[in-house]
Amino acid sequence: MQKKNFPCKNEDMSSMPIPLRSEVPESDQWDLKPLFQSAADWESDFVRLQQTFEEVAKFRGHVGDSAKSLAEVLEFEKQIDLLTDQLNQYAALCTAGDSADPEALSREARLESLLVRVGEAFSFISPEIQAISDDLFEKFLAAPELRSWTIPLRKLRRRKLHTLAAGEERLLALGSAAIRGHSETFSQLTNVDMKFGKLKDAEGNERELTQSSFSSFLQQRDPQIRKAAFHQFYTEFKDHEFTLAASLASSVRADVFHARARNYPSAREAALFSDDVPVTIYDNLISTVRGNLDALFRYFELRRRVLKLDEIHHYDTYVPMVENIQTNVPWDGAVQQVMDSLHPLGAEYTSTLAHGLQDGRWCDRYENKGKRSGAFSYGTFTSPPYIMMNYKADVFSDVYTLAHEAGHSMHTWYARGAQLYQNYGYPIFLAEVASTFNEILLTEHLLQKTTDTKMRAYILNRQIDDLRGTIYRQTMFAEFEREAHAAEESGEASTLDGFKKIYRGLLNDYFGPRFVIDQELEIECLRIPHFYSAFYVYKYATGISAAVALATQVLESGDATNYIDFLKSGGSRYPVETLCKAGVDMSSPAPIQAALDLFSRRVTELESLIG
Repeated sequence: MQKKNFPCKNEDMSSMPIPLRSEVPESDQWDLKPLFQSAADWESDFVRLQQTFEEVAKFRGHVGDSAKSLAEVLEFEKQIDLLTDQLNQYAALCTAGDSADPEALSREARLESLLVRVGEAFSFISPEIQAISDDLFEKFLAAPELRSWTIPLRKLRRRKLHTLAAGEERLLALGSAAIRGHSETFSQLTNVDMKFGKLKDAEGNERELTQSSFSSFLQQRDPQIRKAAFHQFYTEFKDHEFTLAASLASSVRADVFHARARNYPSAREAALFSDDVPVTIYDNLISTVRGNLDALFRYFELRRRVLKLDEIHHYDTYVPMVENIQTNVPWDGAVQQVMDSLHPLGAEYTSTLAHGLQDGRWCDRYENKGKRSGAFSYGTFTSPPYIMMNYKADVFSDVYTLAHEAGHSMHTWYARGAQLYQNYGYPIFLAEVASTFNEILLTEHLLQKTTDTKMRAYILNRQIDDLRGTIYRQTMFAEFEREAHAAEESGEASTLDGFKKIYRGLLNDYFGPRFVIDQELEIECLRIPHFYSAFYVYKYATGISAAVALATQVLESGDATNYIDFLKSGGSRYPVETLCKAGVDMSSPAPIQAALDLFSRRVTELESLIG
């Protein structure tokens, strides 16, 4: 059998056939051996979990007997959590690498089933802690055995009103896997079953249209290619719209069910409760963004003029406005650009990250058949903070994606080094600060480095689009989630037509009167993965706003100590408090407005350069 030739790690893979997972060079894949040396080792620990987790039963009825007994059950739970984290991470990463791998799917399914039993077995702990009297609880916290558990215990105690009786908690634990089925349905349908066909690019090369390559097609200069890719892509979603709508409806109903079961006023308040984020922050975000839409409309009109379009469509909003700029950045070049931009954060930060992205093999770099679309960072207390990419050298935004995910990974790295296990896990609200912070530093670095007016315009255009996608677009998404859940909670049926109606209204508002909205765009709400795990996306917008403030601090002062301390804090405080300590007050609209003002200034500068 003839050996296939594969591109070296620095070669543009965008025009190459999408390889099978088995055909991807090892050097381009993440190294999962720090988790498990082999799948057999995973199986061994899976059996160990099966054999040990039920030992928690010995604590049933005795959790609140003494500070010593409480500490013992918490330490036992911690050891089980460490084991499940590692098992879950390995299983999830294998499936992400190839969603069609039957062995990976089997591991993940078996683990999910086991974790339901684990959740059931441990379900008595929270109710028994909540049953401890207030006076006795405070005495327990003063005991030396519980000194390291003060923070998580106070967080747990805060959930007392929303913790049910042991039997009810058991039922919720038993039903958790079944209720989460919508997310798995969406993932398998969109990543494995759906096929988008092929298209020719500007050079006449036939390329596969996938969820990952879609962005590349939308950046083609030829408007007919962009249009064709858009309609071909959404035709496939249109063919599955009722299935997708049913899955999204199940997700919304599950959120409402959990909120009502745990006595929250709404699904949104239930989602925000764990981070102690008041709904006023969510609503302030939407109202502040809605009050600054004119700058966005001005940008769309600038884009229409520069691209010489009679009318502007959604598929015209991603192509760079500046022509003939070299944007073919190989992997090693992307890593170097990111390292250079993060120099203000110090040698420890940059050297650690550089090792992880290169020799450490934290990152799974390129697309392969069956691989999950998009990008993510996934780290645990005992493992490297892995990064999944679908990197494409011809998509300049992928350099930003790398910087973004690297921010998450280094946040994990610093937090686990500074905090105990029970305090290291930071909430998503803070995670998006660390990731977008890196993107801001990357932009400032690129702007300082270039002396070319055309390149400056290109970089400005890139940051404008980033701010647009992160603040305006994610806020629109957040408003959709708010309205879709409110409709279900008021008794309206969650249907395809209902979703499309809500989304169409938002498209009209957020894109303005001179923007042509293709009918297919109404079903975009069915293809956004985050909608199947609701009330996540607003954190992108609040995160970048906080990141703008923190990046300004670092760049103006030349001192990253405060920011590194922010990373080290992990989950030791609630996020609004953590940011306040770092100098950013998210209870005020001011950080949101400052980020929107930056957007407006960048649009004005770009108008002066190319408008």
